Amino acid sequence: MTISNPGHASKRKEGSPAVLVLEDGRSFRGRAYGAVGETFGEAVFSTGMTGYQETLTDPSYHRQVVVMTAPHVGNTGVNDEDPESKRIWVSGYVVRDPARVPSNWRSRRSLDEELASQGVVGISGIDTRALTRHLRERGAMRVGIFSGNALEDEGVMLAKVRQAPEMAGADLAAEVATKETYVVPAVGAKKFTVAAIDLGIKGMTPHRMAERGIEVHVLPATATLEEVYAVKPDGVFFSNGPGDPSTADHPVSVMRGVLERKTPLFGICFGNQILGRSLGFGTYKLKYGHRGINQPVQDRTTGKVEVTAHNHGFAVDAPLDRVSDTEFGRAEVSHVCLNDQVVEGLQLLDQPAFSVQYHPEAAAGPHDAAYLFDRFVTLMEGKRA
Repeated sequence: MTISNPGHASKRKEGSPAVLVLEDGRSFRGRAYGAVGETFGEAVFSTGMTGYQETLTDPSYHRQVVVMTAPHVGNTGVNDEDPESKRIWVSGYVVRDPARVPSNWRSRRSLDEELASQGVVGISGIDTRALTRHLRERGAMRVGIFSGNALEDEGVMLAKVRQAPEMAGADLAAEVATKETYVVPAVGAKKFTVAAIDLGIKGMTPHRMAERGIEVHVLPATATLEEVYAVKPDGVFFSNGPGDPSTADHPVSVMRGVLERKTPLFGICFGNQILGRSLGFGTYKLKYGHRGINQPVQDRTTGKVEVTAHNHGFAVDAPLDRVSDTEFGRAEVSHVCLNDQVVEGLQLLDQPAFSVQYHPEAAAGPHDAAYLFDRFVTLMEGKRA
């Protein structure tokens, strides 16, 4: 993990030069935004035109430098109600035209100030459209942002970028997950208990379940099967999270134990990839991933097309054209991305388990997929009956 250099980080001075260097040698010059220093990560782009606070605080963005395709960022400032976790997780932030003065009745401080206070190195004033087109053509890659005393000869900076760790093979879930179990109480009368495995969970996710009368016990990524069942769950949930799913052997082992007991199971994002692996499918790295709040997905069980929120760079390699026989019964692809036919959901036909690759909690994003939490409730009702 590499965030801003503690020896260099400081609040941005207006007009401080900064440079972004990609591992293939292309560079962009702009101005420092947020903290001053150096940072490294995987360069990815997000197509959302709003919801930057939720993006910044999504643990799934751990060790990634996020390029915002929307040209104007920071207009509504930063408030204390919208973060999805207790800190900013992105390694770096790239914007074209930051707001000079935030304007919103809930705003408490500017985005620039928030980035600086948390030591997040960013850059503004670059051609983010050109950068996005480059990443679409060449694929997500390692990147560095340099400003202040970290500015050096471009050859030296490029060498540093190429020494940074790659996302492929990265085991990151335990770095972002809670260390201690905590409980989110049901809103109103309690109907069910769910054990949620935190692989990088967003705050809105247990809230969406709580709204449906679910008491959610959020467990660390390292939780054992015995610890999961110690809470006497009616259902088990596997969350979103960062890193390469091929490294997630422990969560796969736990999920396989849940499937053996035929407990209702729901996974999102990283949890979808964990289900894929548990069923015997492989996973692979996408060229540049899906990130943003405007991705079209078809629910193949209903034919409905949803606009959905995404943040993933890996996908499940499962057949789209047939039902697969697995150790846990028949499985099929339930959702598919209409842009590129990437697997966006899985379901078992012989027991109560399903998952989706996107973010139905919609923070930020559209609410088209909120029904998936109701589908999870229905599975638990059926099991109880």
